Amino acid sequence: MSRYSVTLAGETDFAGWRDAARRLVLNDVPPHDVVWQTEASTDLFGASGAPLPPAPEGKTLNVSREFIDSAEGVICHSDPARFALLYRLLYRQRSEPNLLKIASDLDVTALRDMAKSVRRDIHKMRAFVRFVRIGEGDEERYVSWFEPDHYIVVRNAPFFIRRFTGMRWTIFTPHASADWDGEKLAIGPGAMRNDVPREDTSNTLWRTYFSSIFNPARLKVKAMQAEMPKKYWKNLPEASLIPELIKGADAAARKMLETMPTLPAPHHAKIQERIWNKPEEQLPEIASNLSELRAQASACQRCPLHRDATQTVFGEGPADARVVFVGEQPGDHEDLAGRPFVGPAGRVFDEVIEEAGIEREKLYVTNAVKHFKFTPRGKRRLHQRPNVGEISACRWWVEQELSMVKPNLVVAMGATAAHSLLGQAIPVTQMRGQVVTRDDGLRVFLTIHPSFILRIQDQDEAKAERARFLTDMCAVAELAAVA
Repeated sequence: MSRYSVTLAGETDFAGWRDAARRLVLNDVPPHDVVWQTEASTDLFGASGAPLPPAPEGKTLNVSREFIDSAEGVICHSDPARFALLYRLLYRQRSEPNLLKIASDLDVTALRDMAKSVRRDIHKMRAFVRFVRIGEGDEERYVSWFEPDHYIVVRNAPFFIRRFTGMRWTIFTPHASADWDGEKLAIGPGAMRNDVPREDTSNTLWRTYFSSIFNPARLKVKAMQAEMPKKYWKNLPEASLIPELIKGADAAARKMLETMPTLPAPHHAKIQERIWNKPEEQLPEIASNLSELRAQASACQRCPLHRDATQTVFGEGPADARVVFVGEQPGDHEDLAGRPFVGPAGRVFDEVIEEAGIEREKLYVTNAVKHFKFTPRGKRRLHQRPNVGEISACRWWVEQELSMVKPNLVVAMGATAAHSLLGQAIPVTQMRGQVVTRDDGLRVFLTIHPSFILRIQDQDEAKAERARFLTDMCAVAELAAVA
């Protein structure tokens, strides 16, 4: 029988695990003398043992940031052995400080595999959650059902708050539920599939949308099934369309080449009208904080781009962020939402920085140019690169943001961002990964814009470029840690 039994409050009780593990390891309790369990798994026959010993006075425990970050993710894994694995690694690191660098070690391999599985599950949840609208008027809210492999609801909830801030929504899973009322998040118990409505008009609209954006000319069935495994299809309203869309892809591709849209999308103008018809505000002549600066930027007319763009897309993030990311300009999604990095390139950005161990909530993200520059092409708006004059006109806003945030590091993503930050054309593809120090002492890390990855048509080439971008982001994480 083991000397100690630790009962955690829940499956993701990292604070409880950390406290117990610290006390045990400081008392030199070996891993084989500890049984880990949760309140949900404890029954009449559950393990019991001596009370946990207090931490000895004067003893300290130093743990690497890498291990803490990995442990916070792995605690969400569904394998009951994860608690013991984490304690075993913690215990071993006292005598093996470089343990996590030994890729061939079985415990280290298990840790990385679990962490990767949790990250993938988080990504799948973000990709395949589909909301169903219930209620009308003040009672309107959106609900969704998802079946994750791991206990990721709490860890993933901030992403959905950021993406669906203006909606009241609830995500049900067998493990837990997350409810957002527009102001605060509540985590509740798990549910059953029958608790969630299966159909509403939004599902019909979603299928219509999916059909309309399906590009038969770029269909790759194997790649699609790798990214959208069939296990998720039962909860996706668009899944019923996939067989027919694949079957008719060749004919649809030919038809697509023969016909092109000819009318602009009217809803762009409606959003623009709503933005520009807001009551005038009395703004201070000199902004003293980011909120005032954002308000001033909303009426910016420093260059002609404001005439056609829907609205100004200002930066967002904490005012004391250590790292600022600067992109090129808003895209179509950002122009309509009024927020930076929420479109396809933003999703790539979110995924890669998460893999690099960077939390977006701690970053300030903005663009070198605050208005969307585009060419109308039927119902689509095709991105156009800002020119030198437009970059120069908008540089004032970027410098104001930097002066208020006062970051230790700025990441220039793409040539436009580099030009804005450094005042001259920079060969980013040749200098990527390098740090350039400005005259004012601010360090600027050079890399590509994530939209570059999306433009690569060859799948293997795109995968390799994404890996290079991840390497850049890992370098940013290291630079930020030592700043």
